[in-house]
Amino acid sequence: METERKKVIVTGGGNGIGKEIATAFARQDAEVLIADKDVKAGYEAAEAIKSTGSPAHFCLTDISDPAGVVNMIGEAVSLLGGINILINNAGKGIWKHPDLLSVEEWDSVIDTNLRGAFLCSREAGRVMKQSGGGCIINIASTRAFMSEPCSEAYAASKGGLVALTHALAASLAPYNIRVNCISPGWIETGDYSRLRKIDHSQHFSGRVGRPSDIAEACLFLAVNDFINGENIIIDGGMTKKMIYEP
Repeated sequence: METERKKVIVTGGGNGIGKEIATAFARQDAEVLIADKDVKAGYEAAEAIKSTGSPAHFCLTDISDPAGVVNMIGEAVSLLGGINILINNAGKGIWKHPDLLSVEEWDSVIDTNLRGAFLCSREAGRVMKQSGGGCIINIASTRAFMSEPCSEAYAASKGGLVALTHALAASLAPYNIRVNCISPGWIETGDYSRLRKIDHSQHFSGRVGRPSDIAEACLFLAVNDFINGENIIIDGGMTKKMIYEP
């Protein structure tokens, strides 16, 4: 990354991919604010980064709540002194057959994964405009392009997030704010050693993904100022496979 210390927000930064993203930016001398609903995980992730000598902060945030997002952005400005990079990583999924999925459950997924990313982008974008620009990276999913049963709400939210990416890129371009998207495939956030040989071999790349694969792509998108409005699929080649039923 550039030598100037960047101010970075990572939503859902307390666990899994978000935690790895926050840690990766901190290693590159960024100052990170972790926004998460999980108080314990968010606080511990920030403390772990601080223990390495890098500045980090935690802000309890429900990104589906407009007032909560406004408060989070205000905290970021107060603690970081500005915002250069926003990573919209926070998300949730409810896996139910459409006959059983309630409207409330549908709304909960959409409000977190899609509305939350819009709210965070809108509010962070207002701050970035005042400082000459910035970078927004949305974390979508290959479920935006391919599906398994009972994934309607999640797939719709992630498909919407990919579309939101290029729409925001167009709207925010005059303010030197770039907006891109990453769609991860199978990224194992649990015990990697428990994966089976078949889990790895079904990928063209010969292995299941790790959170670091996504974090490294975020670092790349943060500094490459010619990539804009794009979605990058990171899935070991899984979406390119042709599968025929026997």
